[in-house]
Amino acid sequence: MKYVFSIIALTGILLTVTFCKEEETVKPIGNIMVDSITIDGIKVYDNGQINHIGFKPNIKVYFDKPVDSLKIDTYNIYFSGDTYNNYTHKFSGDSRVLSVTPNQDLKSLTLYRFTVSQGKNLGGNIINGYTAKFFTKLDSTDKFQQISDDSLLTLIQQRTFKYFWDFAHPTSGLARERNTSGDIVTIGGSGFGIMAIIVGIERGFITRAEGISRFSTIVNFLKDADRFHGAWGHWYNGVTGKVYPFSTNDNGGDLVETAFLVQGLITLRQYLNPNESSENNLINQINELINGVEWTWYTKGGEDVLYWHWSPTVGWAINMQIRGYNEALIVYVLAASSTTYPINPSVYHSGWARNGAITNGKTFYGIFLPVGFDYGGPLFFAHYSFMGLDPRNLSDNYANYWQQNVNHTLINRQHCVVNPGRYPLYSADCWGLTASDDNTGYGVHEPTRDIGVISPTAALSSMPYTPEESKKVARFLYYKLGNKVWGEYGFYDAFNVTANWWGTSYLAIDQGPIVVMIENYRSGLCWNLFMSAPEVKQGLSRLGFNTSR
Repeated sequence: MKYVFSIIALTGILLTVTFCKEEETVKPIGNIMVDSITIDGIKVYDNGQINHIGFKPNIKVYFDKPVDSLKIDTYNIYFSGDTYNNYTHKFSGDSRVLSVTPNQDLKSLTLYRFTVSQGKNLGGNIINGYTAKFFTKLDSTDKFQQISDDSLLTLIQQRTFKYFWDFAHPTSGLARERNTSGDIVTIGGSGFGIMAIIVGIERGFITRAEGISRFSTIVNFLKDADRFHGAWGHWYNGVTGKVYPFSTNDNGGDLVETAFLVQGLITLRQYLNPNESSENNLINQINELINGVEWTWYTKGGEDVLYWHWSPTVGWAINMQIRGYNEALIVYVLAASSTTYPINPSVYHSGWARNGAITNGKTFYGIFLPVGFDYGGPLFFAHYSFMGLDPRNLSDNYANYWQQNVNHTLINRQHCVVNPGRYPLYSADCWGLTASDDNTGYGVHEPTRDIGVISPTAALSSMPYTPEESKKVARFLYYKLGNKVWGEYGFYDAFNVTANWWGTSYLAIDQGPIVVMIENYRSGLCWNLFMSAPEVKQGLSRLGFNTSR
């Protein structure tokens, strides 16, 4: 009997021990908090973001207490995109740290989100959802075969030139506004295109005879196109020559677009050979066109400022004065250079220069800025007026324009290097903010309005000012980004890695400066031609510019 009692007692003890152990196993953990998440050792705050992460990152989730590693619901701890829960995981010895590694390489230059969802998981209740965002790094392998820098510049010019040659409007010969514009052609972009065709002839992309034939088509169209006191409009129907309204009230003359066209026409006239009958005929036609621009009309009856628009139906309704500092310096230079309707110098000094208020005089990133907005504004300010107007040794009462354009470019570049917005790819290899297409449509991009959009034209068209820095960008775009940014007509207009937006558009006003300004860096071709015009020399002198070298 003693033996039987002992067995029963022992069994009771074992049952009690077993029951207690089962109770401990099923006892709920309770509330769990995600303390933090690290990606490749870098802490990411909830909804925070880091860049330049490898293709197989190690992600660690730190909890505030031990969790049940056997009860993980991977559908609620997941990556965005195709990766989702295709990962390998393990827990630390104390079950407080979860390590996650994707089973396949992630995509290059892609935004991923790693999320730990709120709710029941890991044997308890996760009370705070947590998301860590990260951009994967660039695949740095070369996408194209390496060539010399000189050959690369020629290739960029040749491909970009094709926009103005192969894609020009078949009737007018003018440049389409963009690659989706159909019959809409642009006056300012066509002025840039005329200069690009000159470069094309000199670089051997086309013959001189082919170029002269195209110039004849363009000039003949311009002679018959709508004009408004001699000025052209912003857009035209490339078949009919009728103005195409840029906006409701903008259906007449656009003096800034006209100036960009006249800059190109004067450059062309200086390029043509008066001893060749066909070219001499073009010279005479060009003179007639540029002499017909009534610059003084656009002072609105004699004010000391030029106005941007005039319409035959709504007059001065837009009422936009052309005041510095922006892309329109060339307007005042040409208005003062006119042999038929020249403005008084006071219009430049009071209107454009605002009696000296145009000056800046501050430093940004330690770089001095002579005139203009803080941080310089978008980089097209340093391009459009200076396609023909040579800023080397060009100065007046307000600025040395070589210093202005160099420093403006360096400030823009340094902003991208410092990268206060922490945008992916921004660096000494990838910089340049200007007006361009973007993921929201079209916008002006500059250090004070930076949404992560890089426009290749910005750095490439600044090559005369920052040759080594701009060539570095050219190499990066071509070799490292490759077909993401390179197409039939050269580099696409813009991209925004943060928004996962890679533009496929081309714009005439962005294409033209690439061809022309790279050539001005290489040979000074368009600068030398435009500055050789006698009326330009006289106009600059009238305004008080010094051009001595």
